[in-house]
Amino acid sequence: MTAGLPGRARLLAHQVRYDQKTFRRDPAAVFFTLALPLMFLVIFASLFGNHTTSVDGRLVRSATYQVPGIIVFAVVSATMVNLAVTLTAARERGTLKRVRVMPLPAAVFLAARVVTAILVTFLAVLITVGLGWAAYGVDVPGRTLPGLLASLVIGAAAFCCLGFALSTAIPSENAAPAIASAIVMPLYFISAVFIPEGQTPPALLRIADVFPIRHFFQALFTAVDPGTRGLGLSLDHLAVVAAWGVAALLFALARFRWMPHAGY
Repeated sequence: MTAGLPGRARLLAHQVRYDQKTFRRDPAAVFFTLALPLMFLVIFASLFGNHTTSVDGRLVRSATYQVPGIIVFAVVSATMVNLAVTLTAARERGTLKRVRVMPLPAAVFLAARVVTAILVTFLAVLITVGLGWAAYGVDVPGRTLPGLLASLVIGAAAFCCLGFALSTAIPSENAAPAIASAIVMPLYFISAVFIPEGQTPPALLRIADVFPIRHFFQALFTAVDPGTRGLGLSLDHLAVVAAWGVAALLFALARFRWMPHAGY
């Protein structure tokens, strides 16, 4: 087996290429990760129009509010949901068990899943921002680009950790998509990701403030809001997202299992 850091880097690159090909050959994964966010953007932009709406006392166009919400949906789908479903399936099919006895290091196998999820995340974000700019005139101010990139990196890393943690709590492959959806879909709506904040009851927003999706959305919205001054960094919101990521990583390290529940 190739040893050393350069060897592991080559193994990681090879495994990432394999995982990317596997992703592209799965029509359902491509649709839910790349196509569905675009459909949601078109649907919500059509429903709410591109009129001005009030957010924290500021007037912004509806599309400017919708784009970061769809980015949240795309990032969470590509990282947390995707990893929770695919890792559970790999565990229950015995793939993770077999990885332990293969020449490929287990850490490289898992790292490749994370890298693939992050690459898909940035592709989904580019497509979403491109459609928002071309169709609805949503533009990311150049001065806030550092805030957008920092939010995406921290958010993608945190939700990858949450995907690992969630996979440890899912008992079977068939249950994985339903459990993942049952967790994230209510959080999207109570976090005012899809519906303008002024139309969401304050009590639901207070509940959403406990969870990372709300704070991730707030960080992204700050970065695309034309009225934002400075670099667009929402350190308070990003700190909450990062804290959830660290807690999820510790939980996953303590509970991650390579053996299927049913046994092989």
